[in-house]
Formats: sequence, structure tokens, C-alpha cells
Amino acid sequence: MGEAKADEPSEQAWPCAPVPSVAGDVWHWQLEAMHVVSRVRSDLRARVAHPSVSSASSEDARDGLLLVFEELASNALRHGGGDVRALVVAGPDGWLLDLSDEAPDRPPVPAVDRDPALGGMGLHLVAQLSTEYGWENRPGRKHVWARLPSGRGDAPDRLRAQLPEPRSGETHRE
Repeated sequence: MGEAKADEPSEQAWPCAPVPSVAGDVWHWQLEAMHVVSRVRSDLRARVAHPSVSSASSEDARDGLLLVFEELASNALRHGGGDVRALVVAGPDGWLLDLSDEAPDRPPVPAVDRDPALGGMGLHLVAQLSTEYGWENRPGRKHVWARLPSGRGDAPDRLRAQLPEPRSGETHRE
């Protein structure tokens, strides 16, 4: 209840659901301004490139993590504001991203019926790349979160079904 699946991004508003508890390595950053997002993204890229993380995840999954981080971080700074914090938990099956800001009265709102050329499609992209996502209102803070798969092991059938069919002679990277 309260969580959306990646195949339903445009069918409902961003779901209100508590941030899941995930065991793993915890990394966190303060995001004072938009230019800090690039620096933090580079730091996150270096952390997921470490052999202990990269051996348990696919390159596509790590790229997805970086993209979702950038989308959620820029949204928090643009639409939330105040003290913006980023938290990433690297767990055994993937990652949890939790971006929080000081605008609990402004929930995330995916763009509806907007020309993609005008932008604003970031939440739809986050939903496509995530296994679960949501937002939670806590006293004085809004937390927007997403869980992403590692890309290794048994990917859920619905995520596999979203992959395009390979052209003859090609195979999907795992």
C-alpha cells in the first residue's frame, strides 16, 4: 500500500509512503546550492565504482543511480529549498536514495500532459528506473525517496519486460 511500481508512473500522483529502512553502507551530503550537486554526483560515482560496490552491481544500474540522484537532488533544491540533505544507502540488493528539504507542504508532483521538450519529466524518469518510490512528510521536512536495483541477480520480471528486445546478434548487458 502507498507505493507505486515503475510501470505506473503516469497513472497516479507521487505516492505518500514512509522512507523504507534498508541495511547497508550509508553516505550523506549537504546540498547548499545547485553547483554542489555535480560535486556530490562525482563523489557518489567514485563510491559506486569501488570494487566492493561495482562487483555487486551492473554499470547500467550505477548509471541509473547517478541519474536518479541528480533528478531528486535538483528537484529538492529547485522546488523544496532550505536545508537540503542527500542520503544514499548501498544495500545488498541495490540502493535507497532519500533527498530531504524544508518544504513539507510541497509534495512532489509529476508533470501531466506536458510536452517533454518543456522539461519536468524527472519524476517520471525516477519512477521508470526505480523498484519503489514515494515521499514522506516529517516535522519540518519532506523526504522524497527511491529504491533502485543493483542490476545483478534475479531482476524482477516486470523490469526485464521493460527492456527492449535485442536486435539479432546483440545481448543485454547484465
